[in-house]
Amino acid sequence: MGVISKRSGLHLLLATVAITASGSLYAQQNNNSDPAANPNIIVNAAPAPDPSTMVAGPDVKGVIVARNADKIKVKGADGSTTIVAITQATKVKASSGLFASKGGKPDTSHLLNGIPVTVKTLQPANGAGSGLYASQVNFKNSDLKTATMIRNATDQRFDEQTAATEALRGRMADIDKYNIKSTTNVHFDTGKAVISAEDKAQLCNTATEAGATENALMLVVGYTDSVGGEDFNQTLSEKRAAKVINYLQQACGWKPYRMLTPTGMAEADPLADNSTEEGKAQNRRVAVNILVSKSVDGM
Repeated sequence: MGVISKRSGLHLLLATVAITASGSLYAQQNNNSDPAANPNIIVNAAPAPDPSTMVAGPDVKGVIVARNADKIKVKGADGSTTIVAITQATKVKASSGLFASKGGKPDTSHLLNGIPVTVKTLQPANGAGSGLYASQVNFKNSDLKTATMIRNATDQRFDEQTAATEALRGRMADIDKYNIKSTTNVHFDTGKAVISAEDKAQLCNTATEAGATENALMLVVGYTDSVGGEDFNQTLSEKRAAKVINYLQQACGWKPYRMLTPTGMAEADPLADNSTEEGKAQNRRVAVNILVSKSVDGM
């Protein structure tokens, strides 16, 4: 592992990420509270009208960020949010595996905060009302499993996460008190987001080493080479970062509350010259940055 050279740019990125990290951890901490009593969750929509007065609406894709009774708020990749009403007629579908093995079927009770979903909607026709109503909600079993594990965590785990959240909020108050201790780069083929077996082993080694340092945090940033358009590369860099995040948490055991929000930087901040194949290969990467308190690091 080598120490990243462009500290000033990354510190600016960290300052932005810090705010998001603290807010998202606060939301995790309050997942088990009553949504109606939580001032941070505000979801309003009108009662569902007669189905005969509705027509097909737009598909809504994103992550459920709030749930209040029969309404969900979905946040899209562009940061926009959409409120969708859930009715008794709403169908919920998940990929085969988790529910099939248990002999059950998913329903609206499984629409938990943090699950990425695709929602087919209906909307009132001819001015009969306003708002969107879910006719069908699709999600992946793996995403539900993760959300359920968080939701059903033991009191001990919840207390541990609460304490870590408070500690993290305090530590992020001054990002300059942190050193970027080291950076592990994971490399990818052109246009791909598949982690090699060699890099998987390297990621778990990195997690083990970082875990031995008290209060060490991770910031994962995805990059691309110059091949492809701006939008494609932005999406690809985010996908690569997400793949690495998932592997670190699911296979290497890195705890989610010690992970800052992943970021995709597309072609920005290249390590090498994009005019050569060798340079492009170095730039198709995800940087796993280990942050350590200067007081712990002896600086």
